[in-house]
Amino acid sequence: MSDMTPPVPADDAMTPEQMRRDQLLAAPNAVESDADPRIQITEHDGITRVDILPDADVRPGNPYAEPGEGTRS
Repeated sequence: MSDMTPPVPADDAMTPEQMRRDQLLAAPNAVESDADPRIQITEHDGITRVDILPDADVRPGNPYAEPGEGTRS
C-alpha cells in the first residue's frame, strides 16, 4: 500500500501554465508578478528561438554583478 496521493482526474487536471503559476506563487512572500512570463518562444522553418522578454524583472546574466552592472557582448 502506498501513502502517495492518487492522481488528479483528467477533468480537474491543471494546464502546464496553471501548474507553473501555482508553483511560482507557492513560495513564501510570493507576489502575483512572480508568475509573469519571462520568455517568448517562437518557431520558424523548424528553428526554435527563445527570447528573454525586455520587461522581465529577472534576467540571465552574471549572478555576482549588481543589477545594471552587467555587460553584453
